[in-house]
Amino acid sequence: MASFLNTTRPEVRAGGFTRYEGAVQFFTRVQSLLGAEMTVMDFGAGRGLFQEDANLFRRNLRTLKGRVARVIGVDVDDAVLINEGVDERVLIEPGATLPFEPASFDMVVSDWVLEHLDDPRHFAAEMGRVLKSGGWLCARTPNKWGLTALVARLIPNSLHAGVLSSLQEKRQEKDIFPTRYKLNTLRDLKRMFPESDWEHCSYLWRGEPKYFGNSLLLYRLMEGWNATVPSFMATDLFVFLRKRS
Repeated sequence: MASFLNTTRPEVRAGGFTRYEGAVQFFTRVQSLLGAEMTVMDFGAGRGLFQEDANLFRRNLRTLKGRVARVIGVDVDDAVLINEGVDERVLIEPGATLPFEPASFDMVVSDWVLEHLDDPRHFAAEMGRVLKSGGWLCARTPNKWGLTALVARLIPNSLHAGVLSSLQEKRQEKDIFPTRYKLNTLRDLKRMFPESDWEHCSYLWRGEPKYFGNSLLLYRLMEGWNATVPSFMATDLFVFLRKRS
């Protein structure tokens, strides 16, 4: 976290996060939906990057293992095989059918993954297949019309690693993947997850700036943009979809 936030955002000194912290907002809602008997899939679990978060409160909030019966981490990246934040690890091929029986999961959680999907229709079909009736799909992803996604779509994917590494000092190249933004609006969600089959509880979130290096000026410019643009240009999309019976 940038050092200047301690003075520009005084609430940071009370807990270590700003009032706009998306992880706290999103995972508080996820935690409210958990039950001890649940089987949960972490779709796009990767190496469990959240476990490296220096903020204990936020790290605990994002931890699902131990709060439910079983957490299965799934990813196309073999880094998932070293993820200690899940109970089981499954490596899959991109676009492949998930290796689970129908109605295997009570919840699927996916954090910063939907923006990378090549085939959102296949993803939606698989979510409908593996979730139980009443099960939840919970995902956090950039809003297609938010600042992050707008800028990312102007920069070729081949340059993303270099740009992100310069703006987020702890971001490693191995944690950067091509973006597609094919399932990143409320309208996209309703098209791929019809309301006849899914209860839509998703919403847009005006989060804090994410890619500003350690520049107070850039932070302020991005903060001003996020605060003044219309609501449909909010930074993030929080997906909460409940499969109907």
